Amino acid sequence: MNKLIIDTLESTGIPVAYEKYRGSESEYIRFFYLPQVDFQADDDETYETVYIQVDIFTPGNPKNYAKQVKQLLKEVGFKKNFEHETYEEDTKLFHYVLRFYTIEEEY
Repeated sequence: MNKLIIDTLESTGIPVAYEKYRGSESEYIRFFYLPQVDFQADDDETYETVYIQVDIFTPGNPKNYAKQVKQLLKEVGFKKNFEHETYEEDTKLFHYVLRFYTIEEEY
């Protein structure tokens, strides 16, 4: 799943990192997983819902990146369920928070 998310979001043109960004760019995307919910029937897992949070950090307007991220993740099967923008005083960066989910069926 990490590879899918990174490969998908790299086309934004800014660095993408899982959990913690360790680079020096002022614009970057990081993502991490939120607690998951599994649905079971007759003691068998029938599907798993994968939740992710995508954080966009930039000194400029984050709206174009947010639009790109939403479209790119939609194209690979994710659905958005949360969106919020804030400004980080300590880093002087806009922080755009997006949360998505996708359902993986078990066979």
